[in-house]
Amino acid sequence: MLLDRQARTYAEEAGIALADRPTPLYQLLVLTTLLSTRIRACVAIAAARELFAAGYRTPQVMEAASWQDRVDALGRGHYRRYDERTATMLGRAARLCLDRWHGDLRRMHREADGDRDALRRLLTEFPGIGPTGADIFLREAQTVWPDLRPYADRRTLAGAKRLGLPANPGRLAGLVGDADFGRLASALVRVALGQESAGEVSRTAAGR
Repeated sequence: MLLDRQARTYAEEAGIALADRPTPLYQLLVLTTLLSTRIRACVAIAAARELFAAGYRTPQVMEAASWQDRVDALGRGHYRRYDERTATMLGRAARLCLDRWHGDLRRMHREADGDRDALRRLLTEFPGIGPTGADIFLREAQTVWPDLRPYADRRTLAGAKRLGLPANPGRLAGLVGDADFGRLASALVRVALGQESAGEVSRTAAGR
């Protein structure tokens, strides 16, 4: 029932056709940066869509854009409270992505060599991405990086608890199958954040 109501991941909602390729992985990094501030997820997603519509889909283009152009794109997505600081962070993060990973976050994935903690540490080197942001990135990236699955951060597990589902990644994955776990994790985060009603999901499921 939850997946019927919340079928899309946050990346899909932002218009990212996530794949194990440099451009969509960089777009996920941008979305993660926007979601990491204290702002509503719908606003962060709208701002990401505006940045991508403006052509800022690669670190090369993001860095080449002027600071004001990045601010303006964020503003069109109503991302106004943190627009100036975030525009600066996006420029710095793009430079780091180019310098450290040659614009390809698959290199970062390979360097971690299956170590989730190492991958989380590498992600937190990007401006604006802390431990929570690293969780956001990895939660979404597990749809294309199978070695991460099942990845359930504290918000995923909090959503599971509100629905009376197992607060254990392995047991949760057993409910939907490994390939669908990324979608389930995103849906459970929406429950934890109040973007989806746990009570409504439970009542609807009970009435089936």
